[in-house]
Amino acid sequence: MMLPRYMSCMDSTDPTTTLELLEPDFRFLIALPAGDATGASRDDFAKYIAGRNAVAREHHLLRSSVDGDTETVYGVVTEQGRPVGAFLSAAVISENGLISRYQSYFTTAFQLVDWAPR
Repeated sequence: MMLPRYMSCMDSTDPTTTLELLEPDFRFLIALPAGDATGASRDDFAKYIAGRNAVAREHHLLRSSVDGDTETVYGVVTEQGRPVGAFLSAAVISENGLISRYQSYFTTAFQLVDWAPR
């Protein structure tokens, strides 16, 4: 699966390594409480990464699935080890094995699957 690798790169000290996992014409929607982040290229996603606040953020995957070229994951985000919200994300994987489309919904108001820190 590519989404666990994507999340790991996004959580790393150098989230720009995520760009290596994306097709040049990568399209995305990241729905956040403060508003949507969207784009139609790997360059647009690089701008999104550059604008993120630098915190000790980690995505904890609780569920995942694959159906053909589509992957989905559900999990909880922590910042400095404290849970701050939950996400449901999906991606389409290209024939090249890269992420071509990505859609993610993050909420601080609801948790679909209970989570206990490990």
